[in-house]
Amino acid sequence: MAVPLHDCPLPMNIVVKEELKAYIDPLTADEYEALERSILAEGCRDALVLWGDVLVDGHNRYGICQKHDLPFNTVQNTRFQSMDDVHLWMIEQHLGRRSVSDFQRGELALRKREILAERKRIEQEKLQRESDGTADSQDEDQDSPPWDPAPSFSRAELAREAKLSSNQISMIERIRAQAAPEVVEAVKSGQLSISAAAAVASLPEDEQRAAATGGKDELKQAAKRAREANRKPRAAKPDVAVQVEEVSEDEQALRDAEVMHALEQLGEGAPALRARIVSLTRENDALRQQLAALRAQLSA
Repeated sequence: MAVPLHDCPLPMNIVVKEELKAYIDPLTADEYEALERSILAEGCRDALVLWGDVLVDGHNRYGICQKHDLPFNTVQNTRFQSMDDVHLWMIEQHLGRRSVSDFQRGELALRKREILAERKRIEQEKLQRESDGTADSQDEDQDSPPWDPAPSFSRAELAREAKLSSNQISMIERIRAQAAPEVVEAVKSGQLSISAAAAVASLPEDEQRAAATGGKDELKQAAKRAREANRKPRAAKPDVAVQVEEVSEDEQALRDAEVMHALEQLGEGAPALRARIVSLTRENDALRQQLAALRAQLSA
């Protein structure tokens, strides 16, 4: 969502909403310390983004500047119409940053899809009311919702935006829907991979919590148990009796003669080598016949 940002005078009061502050996963302790060192050395170079007096982007920078009494600049985003607009903007900003983990990317992309799906639902309901002649006064006052038409968001598009595979998106969906909070935290902290967490999420919640309490190794064991439980046993293949068509002595002798003639055309060579080639050719012919018979049995 491309939105204009305008410089604005430093407001007397900046409102920090905990909902927005917590909407994006917080920096790790190391990341926060690195940011603090950078600001102390170079100042707060990037302006804070506001919507009115509400702080939208730059919560960590704002906190550090307040802590050390450092100056900072602000800009106003003039396109926000609702908190959903703010959320979408925050999601797109963080999806464009390299420091965001794969799991965080998946979560952000899924949040975006949920917002757009809700907007699409509202649009469809309004159109249905207009079609039925049941539109209320609020509908008549407002010809269309205060946003651009919400696009459809397929899983493939979702994965592309998050720079993930469709399979990773599916696993993250499962984790969000089924995983215990302790398992989600293990993924976010890097103790557990996305695929392992998706496997653990298929276990009963009590078992998930117990595994998370046991630490990284126990979580991996739980993932292994879950995968083994979900693995479908392979059906035993029936024994295939391979019948090889016998080759007559005359046919084999003719084949040997053809090989010897081909070798003679190449010039003189050691008799032992020629005999070896003849032998290998026979073996090759026999293997070809066995393979053909086996294929015929399997396709029957």
